[in-house]
Amino acid sequence: MNVNIKRLSPDAQTPAYAHATDAGFDLVAANDVIIEPGATACVPTGLAFDIPEGYEMQIRPRSGITLKTPLRVQLGTVDAGYRGEVGVIVDNIAEYRNSSGAELFRESFDTIDGNLVPTDGMFNVKTYLIRKGDRLAQAVIKPVEQAVFTEVDTLGDSDRGTGGFGSSGVGSPHPEYFGEPMGKERI
Repeated sequence: MNVNIKRLSPDAQTPAYAHATDAGFDLVAANDVIIEPGATACVPTGLAFDIPEGYEMQIRPRSGITLKTPLRVQLGTVDAGYRGEVGVIVDNIAEYRNSSGAELFRESFDTIDGNLVPTDGMFNVKTYLIRKGDRLAQAVIKPVEQAVFTEVDTLGDSDRGTGGFGSSGVGSPHPEYFGEPMGKERI
């Protein structure tokens, strides 16, 4: 599939797959962005995409960043009709207070590769600097099927019925998967 892209910034990087069998391609920051604890930022990619009709681009987190940092890339959808710059929404869920509630400061930023970058002033601990060129998120291009909605007076029956949030429980319905007989308590 060919996807046309437009470079909106000289620092934008053409999307690339890290490995030949990867489902997602990397989205790279086109600018430096500072994200303080408790803040949300939109990190520009410097790119616009011409997604073919009948497809969408899904923006997803990179697992290493989610595991190793308090940064959370928010899921996003880029529709086929959108031609503006694609941005990556990032939350910094870090705590910047100690156990007694005092704010903690230092003269450096954290980075997604685990390093510290010195700054000109004092910032909250766990303030992150997303650097131009950081591979921040991944994206996949997937087919989209649109639904046709029909209003009815009653819905069909199902095993679940109207059971909502938490209705299926949180434990494994099959304890034998863990090598234990049914009914045995686990601690």
